[in-house]
Amino acid sequence: MDEVIQVTQWLSSITPRKKAKLFFFTTHADAPSPMVGSNDVDTHEETQLPMATTVALHNFKNIDEFLKKKVNTFSCYNVIENEITKTDYEYLRFYSACKYLDVVPPFLDLEKISAIQNKFEMTDEERDYRLLLDSADLVLEKVCDSLKPAGVSQMWTALRKDRNLIRGVKTIDIIGFFVDPNPTGIKECLFFFIVRFLQKADKINRVNTNRLERLIAQCDESSSCEEGKTIDFIIDSLRFYPTELYPFGFCLIMCVIEGRDGAMQEIEKTMEISRHLGMITHTEKNPTKETIELVKKELMKPKYQFYSSFPCWFMSHGDSNSMVLADGETIEREWFLTSFPDISTFQLKPKVFFMVSCRGANKFSLKGDEFEGQSATCDYYDIGSALIRNRMLDITDSVRDISYVQPMMDTLVAYSTILDHLSGRANTHGSIYVDRACVLMSGNISRGRSLTEILEHLSQDLHEILQETMDEDRIVYKQACHYDSFFRKTLKLPYTRHPKEDVHSAPQ
Repeated sequence: MDEVIQVTQWLSSITPRKKAKLFFFTTHADAPSPMVGSNDVDTHEETQLPMATTVALHNFKNIDEFLKKKVNTFSCYNVIENEITKTDYEYLRFYSACKYLDVVPPFLDLEKISAIQNKFEMTDEERDYRLLLDSADLVLEKVCDSLKPAGVSQMWTALRKDRNLIRGVKTIDIIGFFVDPNPTGIKECLFFFIVRFLQKADKINRVNTNRLERLIAQCDESSSCEEGKTIDFIIDSLRFYPTELYPFGFCLIMCVIEGRDGAMQEIEKTMEISRHLGMITHTEKNPTKETIELVKKELMKPKYQFYSSFPCWFMSHGDSNSMVLADGETIEREWFLTSFPDISTFQLKPKVFFMVSCRGANKFSLKGDEFEGQSATCDYYDIGSALIRNRMLDITDSVRDISYVQPMMDTLVAYSTILDHLSGRANTHGSIYVDRACVLMSGNISRGRSLTEILEHLSQDLHEILQETMDEDRIVYKQACHYDSFFRKTLKLPYTRHPKEDVHSAPQ
């Protein structure tokens, strides 16, 4: 069959609502730059104009033409070995969006997908199409689905009132002030236009969504929300780090085994919990400083930009400032913690470090006959007021900026013990902290809860456990864990587990 006819038939089989979403997912706001094949030309017209004309004319002709152009580009594209191009990213994004929306063109060359995945050095696990979807876009899709056409229309009216923001933007004028978003697919086009416009104006990104939240807050709840949804519910959904679908993140496990009884148990537990939460996991046993440098270099590869989060477990002996590596050398804990957050592939994404080591020799000792022989260390155990608001500073958009971000932002560091104190271990099962953390994150208590809630529960649970030193003094003591957070959103653990075997990846 002629390719033109195939493309036409494919487009005619897609509903207007899915066309709007396919266009949105394909015109991803955070395309990598600089990139081979990219001439850094402003793509505002390419991404905004089709949506603007669709809303204004109630006609999907320009979006159809855009999608045809994409398909034709991919059809003629020759995958160049080794060199990753802008088209490689676009091809993967397009394929994953089609797969997600169940509109994969029957004529799409899936062998090219496999060849591109080879260039990215993707493992079998990483060839799951869900990895290629952008979690932030999926959250925005859900926000759109929660709003009625009237709600999106009210957002548009509120946006049009911000004259400083829209001044001189031609696509805004194409749509006009008054919009009828009721025809099928027009609501989606208008909402996605607003989102991409705010992103390109540097007003929102995957972490900073305040400007979008303020538009939604101006909607009338009775007419703007779909049944069962509220304005508060919709805004709250934007206050979590976007980690939709599988995988939840890329989990790095580093564990020094030498001289640490139970270390293999620690590895097994952390691997099990990371997989349970839907993460792709990499383990480094007995790391050295050279190992750490190689891992950092690996994480800078382009494929890691597709991940939504980066949890890391580091388990070793240590003291107040440093950690002992497998070769007996030490590294400064601060050096380790400041090295990884600056990796560009995980910028604006949550990074969690579980630092499991002693930070000194002090103990919160418990004295008295009733504590003797009691410990778990040696055996395994089963702003509402208007008056207040009026007194606050009026922070205008002109003094806000989301372009520059300190490297440690969006990072959380969880310590197994407080400064200058021991971190307890069981003879055969390793770190008590690791054990309890994995138990709490694996149970039903973790479903849909935030990571910080789990860490607070862990702090309570760990501090109830009586431990005993392994020296001749046999001192009974308690351990206190804590965390330092630079998070700007809430990191929610997945409510629904997403095992990798549920979906099929592209052929290899």
